[in-house]
Amino acid sequence: MVVKSEDGRELRSFRFKDEDQSQEVRAVERRILLETLANQLPTEAVRFSSGLEKIETSEKGETLLKLNNGNQLLAKIVIGCDGIRSPVAKWMGFSDPKYVGHCAFRGLGVYSDGQPFEPRVNYVYGRGLRAGYVPVSPTKVYWFICFNSPSPGPKITDPSELKKQAKELVRNWPSELLNLIDISPDETVSKTPLVDRWLWPTVSPSASVGRTVLVGDAWHPMTPNLGQGACCALEDSVVLARKLANAINSGPASIEDAFRSYGSERWPRIFPLTIRANLVGSLLQWEDPIVCSVRNNIIIPKLVRLGPIMEHTNFDCEPLITQISETSGER
Repeated sequence: MVVKSEDGRELRSFRFKDEDQSQEVRAVERRILLETLANQLPTEAVRFSSGLEKIETSEKGETLLKLNNGNQLLAKIVIGCDGIRSPVAKWMGFSDPKYVGHCAFRGLGVYSDGQPFEPRVNYVYGRGLRAGYVPVSPTKVYWFICFNSPSPGPKITDPSELKKQAKELVRNWPSELLNLIDISPDETVSKTPLVDRWLWPTVSPSASVGRTVLVGDAWHPMTPNLGQGACCALEDSVVLARKLANAINSGPASIEDAFRSYGSERWPRIFPLTIRANLVGSLLQWEDPIVCSVRNNIIIPKLVRLGPIMEHTNFDCEPLITQISETSGER
């Protein structure tokens, strides 16, 4: 990883393995990750672009899902993993995620003849403004620009306007960042307000109601400052699958117990990470010139210890395949 100031000066560089042998970083394009997971399922097991319009509970305790396209599904188990604006979460009583005071432009630079960057994470810090970029494949490089804003502002969908605004923010920053914006296909460029939801104990709703349960951003949206949002969703999935594997043949009561156990196990992991991501974002979005100078010349180069900072990425969710195979009587 390399950290630079907005004028291109290197503040700190390090190899993750040199800081902590347990560390490993892999950057993966979200579309590729989702396709890879979906391809492990039976054909037609996933129906994409099926917006949820309404949820109802039948007298028998089953859940009726009414989709925007008019279709209806009667489900014995509902796992809501439908993102930060989850209709399932709203139905379960969760409040909307809260805006944290900054927005992000994101995109995916495409080099048809091969991207020129080394396999490393690049960060650039300014005043109330930061950016980053990292290769995610031999031809693609993910980039982001995070900036302070008192409100999310109007929703913009015009790609040319999004690129224009993004470039204006970093017009005097390293040229490779500006070039990444230029070569990003229109459909990859977006601007989103950053939000999170703090799951206060005894105050926030439970992760499950009956045989309906939440996973990932639908339950615990967090800001991307630690890079753990999608990672935590994957952790959720492994823990939940293990508990379901043990309960699926034991009846509805066991399934509800499994959902409650999942929520209890995951909460101590999720809640501190959400708070930590929020605080890290607030610190990185400093605007005061004196504070930023201290950050760039003292804190980052001399005081920050990377091992403890990255410790949150270490999570052993234990193997899942063996557990499921044993449950089904196979190896």
